[in-house]
Amino acid sequence: MNTYLAIKYLHMSCAVLSIAGFTVRGALRLADAAILRQRWLRIAPHCVDTLLLISALWLVLQSRQYPFVAPWLTAKLVALVVYIILGIVTMRLAQRTSTRLGAYLLALLTASYIVAVALTRNPWPCAGPG
Repeated sequence: MNTYLAIKYLHMSCAVLSIAGFTVRGALRLADAAILRQRWLRIAPHCVDTLLLISALWLVLQSRQYPFVAPWLTAKLVALVVYIILGIVTMRLAQRTSTRLGAYLLALLTASYIVAVALTRNPWPCAGPG
């Protein structure tokens, strides 16, 4: 297997782990579960997300497809910023359960959009072939 494919698979694996981890941690946050105070649950997501970001940067440099040049990468980057903000609202900022739930559901929807854009390489993945 060549290096590009290995990094791509690392990136995809980290994306799956990151989204699955957020899904579980968000549900635990909604339930106000005490387990979220465990150190490993606070550290592990940052490790996975750091690997995800490093692999993404490596792929961008190797493929020579850059945000603000390739529309699909721009869409992923903008959606990623939205996802991060919604994640912060879900996990830290929201005081009311209804606000937390809304941010959580929107974050999951945004993550789905990011995956769809990645798979189709189209900023409008539901619109069909470009």
